[in-house]
Amino acid sequence: MSTTDTPQTTEQPPHKPKFTFPSALTVLAIVTIAVWLLAFLIPSGLYDRNDAGAPIQGTYHRVDSGQSFVDRLNDLFLAPVNGLYGIQDQKTGQVGPDLAGELYGSAGVFLFVLAIGAFITVVFATGALDRGIGRLAHRLRERGALLIAGIMVVFSVLGTVEGFAEETLGFYGLIVPLMLALGYDRMVAVGTIILGAGIGVLCSTVNPFATGVASSAADISLGDGIVLRFVMWVVLTALTVAYVIRYARRVQRNPERSLTGFLPGDRDQDAASEAEEPELTGLHKAVLVTMGLVFAFMIFSVVPWASALTGDADAKPYGFELGWSFPQLAALFLCAAVLIGLVARLGEQKLSSMIIQGAADFISPALVIVLARGVTVIMNNSKITDTVLHSIEGIVKGTSSGVFAIIVFVVNLPLAFLIPSTSGHATLAMPILAPLADFAGVSRAVVVTAWQAASGWMNLWVPTTAVTIGGVALAKVGYDKYLRFVWPLLALLFLMICGFVAFGAVFT
Repeated sequence: MSTTDTPQTTEQPPHKPKFTFPSALTVLAIVTIAVWLLAFLIPSGLYDRNDAGAPIQGTYHRVDSGQSFVDRLNDLFLAPVNGLYGIQDQKTGQVGPDLAGELYGSAGVFLFVLAIGAFITVVFATGALDRGIGRLAHRLRERGALLIAGIMVVFSVLGTVEGFAEETLGFYGLIVPLMLALGYDRMVAVGTIILGAGIGVLCSTVNPFATGVASSAADISLGDGIVLRFVMWVVLTALTVAYVIRYARRVQRNPERSLTGFLPGDRDQDAASEAEEPELTGLHKAVLVTMGLVFAFMIFSVVPWASALTGDADAKPYGFELGWSFPQLAALFLCAAVLIGLVARLGEQKLSSMIIQGAADFISPALVIVLARGVTVIMNNSKITDTVLHSIEGIVKGTSSGVFAIIVFVVNLPLAFLIPSTSGHATLAMPILAPLADFAGVSRAVVVTAWQAASGWMNLWVPTTAVTIGGVALAKVGYDKYLRFVWPLLALLFLMICGFVAFGAVFT
């Protein structure tokens, strides 16, 4: 029989599953196991502590961990629970001697994240924020540069106060057509959304998921260092807005200079230009005003006004300072969620379901915080935290305060790639980094600022974040083209961040 008479079959090569980077929970689970194993190899040791609980330089000494294998095994399986409650010693059930139980355990932060989730979900359920941004975009649709600046500043404000990031994915359907209608390309829409919100998160002032969690892990107030972070936010937001506008004008003048080119229909401006202006009712306005007042009150309640206004970290608090921490803030946002629901007349059933849904949607970052704090518990129980701190002390010993701050920023860049969750990254790294500031004579608030800048800088471009990779996909822009667009800005931001943290270390 000839080969032509033989039925031809084409065997398909076996499908190879595409590699996907593991989630933050998986990464932290791996880190937990790795740290638990390393605890058998790293010698135990402790620093003497001062009255504030900070380690005293030059007092490190070796000690016996006092743990049996069974104790260590309990540590591994109970790490998340102990991280939630802050239990350091399995035998006594006590927290560490240098930290209060409320700050050491992550229960307060855990509940705060759930409360923030409930509040944000209720706000979005009213439609007020979507319509407010849509109305701004429509009114400025014929003034391109002002439109770009307006949207980016709004997104940046939301990013700096509440970590506005994944929520931006819902705005591509509105902003992409608007930018195309103005003669820009899809990259302008991507830059407006990703960089607008991203620069706000990078320069977080009171962002609970970045600054809040890191401040808690560093045992400082959420308001410590807010002046430096605010100035940094103003300058870097202005730089980023100018960068996007510069590219937009270049494309508008000469479409051939677009990095993305244009898809069929992109040059048809009718649909976007004829879209009706979103209606903003009295209820929507009331919701937006209430939301603004809630965040303004949060800022007021956590800022140490005496030290912020005088520059003296030891200044006696003013009489109007509230000094709120995470339990009070959790209560604030739960009450605010109910208030927003009442103002928007959502009704009891919808309001209840939105609060529950919001808390459920934010359970993932909350669990990341708990798991990351569990790693700290394992290290403290086995008494290796101070040993690791002692080894790093040798690296920064003798460096100037400015150089130390830059080192903290650079060291956190690879950690931000491995753990794109800002909450998990902060909870994992800050117990080691914050005491280093004491050795270097630098404010712990500067360490928090350097850490969050590293996390925010990486999350502007790394493919492990849903905000970046999801955003370019929604806008139908190649990821390689986005990298080509953003890398000069990233270089500028890198240099300016180094300058800011060095300045903060020297002068604050």
